[in-house]
Amino acid sequence: MKYIALLRGINISGKNKIAMSDLKKEFFTLGHKEVITYLNSGNVVFESDIDDKNVIKNNIQAMIKDKFDFDIPTYIITSQELEELLSHSPEWWGKDNEEIYDNIIFIIPPTTYNEVFDTIGSPNEYEKIQEYKNNIFWSFDLKNYRKSNWWSKTASTEISDKITIRTANTMKKILEICKK
Repeated sequence: MKYIALLRGINISGKNKIAMSDLKKEFFTLGHKEVITYLNSGNVVFESDIDDKNVIKNNIQAMIKDKFDFDIPTYIITSQELEELLSHSPEWWGKDNEEIYDNIIFIIPPTTYNEVFDTIGSPNEYEKIQEYKNNIFWSFDLKNYRKSNWWSKTASTEISDKITIRTANTMKKILEICKK
C-alpha cells in the first residue's frame, strides 16, 4: 500500500535538520519501498507491506529518534485517504487565489478536531475552516494573516505538537506523486 508520512517540524527555521537523502535511506532501512521525498519539510511518499498506520508511525518516530535524535510528531495517511480528503475540499479552498493562503491541518491521532477547535477557537473574518474526517481545511487572507485567529495559535499553543500543516499545492503535488 502507498502511504504518505508528514513529519512535523523538519528543517524549519534551522531546527530539526535532516537531509532528505538521509531520511529516504532510513525509510528504506525500515523496509519501505519506492521512497520519494518532496520538498525539504518532511513529506515522504512510500510503499509498505505493513497495513497498520500506528505501527508505521511508531517505527518512523523511533527511527528518527534513534538516527537523528529528534522527537518528531508524524502523521500517516494512505494515498487513497489523501485523494478522498482532497475530493472533499470546500469550494472556497485551493483555488490558486494569490490573495488567499490555503492549507490542510492534519490532526495527529489520538487528538481530535474538537480538541484543536477548543484550543484555538473560532476563526475570524480573515480566515475560513472546514473539518473533514479529523482534518481541517484552513484558508486565510494573506495580507492579514497576522490578524487571523489561527495563525499564531497553531504554532504557539499546546496543540502545536499535535498537528502538522501543509499547503494545498503541496498536498496536490504529493497526490500526483502517489499516482505515478
